[in-house]
Parts: sequence; C-alpha cells; structure tokens
Amino acid sequence: MEYKLVVAVRGDLELSRGKLAVQVAHAAVSCANAARDRHEKWYRAWIAEGQRKVVVQAFDITHLQELAARARSLHLPAELIQDAGLTEIAPGTVTCLGVGPGPDHLIDQVTGSLKLV
Repeated sequence: MEYKLVVAVRGDLELSRGKLAVQVAHAAVSCANAARDRHEKWYRAWIAEGQRKVVVQAFDITHLQELAARARSLHLPAELIQDAGLTEIAPGTVTCLGVGPGPDHLIDQVTGSLKLV
C-alpha cells in the first residue's frame, strides 16, 4: 500500500475509549473530505487500496500544532479537530489531528516517529 490517513490523538487529555473513537472518526471524515476536494488523485488511490487508517499518540496541543504545520508544509490534508464540549471536555478543546490521506512517504515525515495508540 502506498497511501494512508493518520490521526494523532492528544495523550494529555486521557479521553475515554468512546470519546477517542468519535474524535478519530471526525478527523478521518474531515480529512477524507479535504483530500477529495483538493487531492483527488490521492483520495482515489487511498479508496482503491482499502482506506488504510492509523492512530498514533501526540503529546499535547503544542505537539499537534507542530505536526499540523509540518503536514501543511508538505501540502498534505491536515485537519485539527475541536470538541463541542458536550460530554467530557471543555468546548473548543482540540483533541486530535488528521493527516492525509496521502502518500506514505510524505505522511511518515510528519507522524512516522509517533507511537501507535
């Protein structure tokens, strides 16, 4: 496989499993929509390969912002996800960053060193 989508989740928030799953889903959908609109070739290749997704852990909000800046400098789709604040955390809290879908070699330059969740 040559394409993937990676979601980096903040490790400092200690989200419940359910909240984590929903935030990752938001990131995946947001990134897929962005890629479909701006990088149709990458999007179609990712779909054809089975829509590979990986979830990794970032340290905190600063780390997510640094990762987002790096992804954008490589022209990758990068979507920071903010929670509505209806359950576990305050409104507007950034919970995760979606990167891709895009070529593995580019995404690995952003998230390749992060540990899997």
